[in-house]
Amino acid sequence: MRRAKDEQVLRAAAAEIKARRGHIQISQEELAHRADIHRSFIARVEVAQTQPSLAVLLRIADALEVDAAELVGSIVERCKHEV
Repeated sequence: MRRAKDEQVLRAAAAEIKARRGHIQISQEELAHRADIHRSFIARVEVAQTQPSLAVLLRIADALEVDAAELVGSIVERCKHEV
C-alpha cells in the first residue's frame, strides 16, 4: 500500500514528465522510443499509475533533453506546491 507522500511524488513526477514532453512537442511514442521503453509504460507514468526505476528515470530525463538533477528538482518543487 502506498503512503500519501508517495502518491504526491507520483502525481508530481507524472505532471512534470508530461509537461516537459509537451514543451519539446514530442508524443508519448517518441519519448518511449528515445528512452528505449514501451509507450504504454510512459502512459502509465503520465497518469501516476506507476513509477519509473532510477535507471529508467535517467533515460527519460535524457530523452526529454534535460539534466536528471533538474528533472528531479522540478518534481520536488511540484511536490512542495501541491495542495
